Amino acid sequence: MINKSVKLNKKIFKPDIQKEAIRNGFGEGLLEAGKRDKRVVALCADLTDSTRMSLFKEAFPERFIELGVAEQNLASVGSGMAAIGKIPFISSYAMFSPGRNWEQIRTTICYNNVPVKIAGSHAGVSVGPDGGTHQAIEDIALTRIIPRMVVVSPCDAVEARKATLAVAKTQDPTYLRLAREKTALITTEETSFEIGKAQIFFEAAETQVGIIATGPLVYQALLAAKDLEKDGVGVTVMNLSTIKPLDENMVLALARKTDAIVTVEEHQIAGGMGSAVSEFLSKKYPVPMEFVGVDDQFGQSGKPEELIKHYGMDKSSIEKAIERVLKRK
Repeated sequence: MINKSVKLNKKIFKPDIQKEAIRNGFGEGLLEAGKRDKRVVALCADLTDSTRMSLFKEAFPERFIELGVAEQNLASVGSGMAAIGKIPFISSYAMFSPGRNWEQIRTTICYNNVPVKIAGSHAGVSVGPDGGTHQAIEDIALTRIIPRMVVVSPCDAVEARKATLAVAKTQDPTYLRLAREKTALITTEETSFEIGKAQIFFEAAETQVGIIATGPLVYQALLAAKDLEKDGVGVTVMNLSTIKPLDENMVLALARKTDAIVTVEEHQIAGGMGSAVSEFLSKKYPVPMEFVGVDDQFGQSGKPEELIKHYGMDKSSIEKAIERVLKRK
């Protein structure tokens, strides 16, 4: 059943649940962060409307810089502005930032340990018709391996707004992973958010398997858990919105409670959130695991829902992964 203590949307399992793009939450959060702190500045690589930085640009034109199609320069200029006391948010498609400018992010931002916030929009295969060249399904791997980098992957637009406000207050280099398509609003304004803290969204009375999900696929994980509950299969669903630093206490507690874990992410299985979880559990409490994500393939053009199903990340695929891991307990 839904964990009432986290105050989620009461319409989670209703067909008329409201949907909104996660990137919208970022745009709203950035605007609010700019109102709260004059040090917040925004830099974009010719995708101001797409990344929703347009809200900030309209309100604070003197604190907005359009660098054009120059993602490597985007990171370097952001680093320079951070060095003089600003709190820069830099945005582009995730395939280009951190994809194209990874070395500049590593060396000018993280190596120098400056608080640049990297907003990677249009992440995952749900970008749809843009195709494999624009579908960033390697970005979690790229960012989480860099020392000092914080990696945050909000599950919906409401959480994205809160995450943006939260990272604006830190002194850490941070990657915010944002999706393009409209996603079910799982959380509410009353749902708490804290960097580095996971939350249990769904918990069966007698749990047999734990799902650790991140980003827009948290919703698919919840739908799978609800379906399996009807069949007598007890599932607990964790929203892991901060991939780095990992909430080790929560992950360990779930593994100990269930002795079986399924990770769910719209990303390559190799190097992603599931890899981070398995790296930790292999040392602390090894359990049978299954990984839902893209399995060593590139994306392709198609409708978002078709691609999620094709690459084995929909509700049905999550349920099959749960069946497999239960057989190995």
